Order: sequence, then C-alpha cells, then structure tokens
Amino acid sequence: MKITKLTPNFEVTDIKQTVAYYKENFGFRLVMCVPETQDGIDQSLAGNKTYVYAMMQRDNVEIFFQRTDTFKADVVYAQGLPIGASVSFYMDVVGIKAFYQEMKEKELPVTDLKTTWYGMQEFYLKDLNGYILGFAEKAG
Repeated sequence: MKITKLTPNFEVTDIKQTVAYYKENFGFRLVMCVPETQDGIDQSLAGNKTYVYAMMQRDNVEIFFQRTDTFKADVVYAQGLPIGASVSFYMDVVGIKAFYQEMKEKELPVTDLKTTWYGMQEFYLKDLNGYILGFAEKAG
C-alpha cells in the first residue's frame, strides 16, 4: 500500500454556512458541491438548493464538508458521536504574523501567537462547527 494524500472530511450542520465561513476567513475556494437530491455535482452553490457535501481548496490543502445526516450514514463509526473533534488540523502557512492579525481583526476565537519549544510560531482557532485549526510557520 502507498498513501498518496490525506484529506479531512468534516461533519457539519450547514454546507452553505460552512463554505462561506472558510471562503471569507481563510481564502478557500469551492471546488464542487453535491445537492441534497444527490443527482449530480454543482460547481457553485445555488440559492434555491440545499447541499449535503462540498469540497474546498486553498493552495495544496483540500477539505471536505459533509452534512451530518449523510456523514453519519457514510461513516458509521461516527453514529452517536457529537460534531467536533479531539484533534487539531495543523497547517503550515507563510506569513503567519499578518494572517494572525487578520484573524484577530475578524474577531475569530484565536489563541495567542507564540513561538513553541519545537521552533514554530503558531496559533489555534475554533471554527464555526467546533473544529480546531492550527496555523504555523517556522520561527526565525
């Protein structure tokens, strides 16, 4: 076996709201989405449709978002578990100080920007669905 990629699939309550949040706050772009009818793939969110899935991308990072009902049907081990996770999704970025300031100006819940014992400048935030996102850049 050869592993070629890891893409998180986040269980969310509202696809449109989550897509807007990741677009506005982190600059992700919508790659594709699946309407509730699951009869095709859309390249953009239509105002008159409800969605069960979206794929977003920024640079080399992809994230899937899947509505709770279909997520729990597909990922049976998630049945009975709450949304959110006891895991953080850690992303290396370039320009951490400016990005951190931008997140603070948007009044998103962020930790302090700090330099760690392992040589990274990093901070964490919790997104609208309760997921913990970490952002880091090598210090100095």
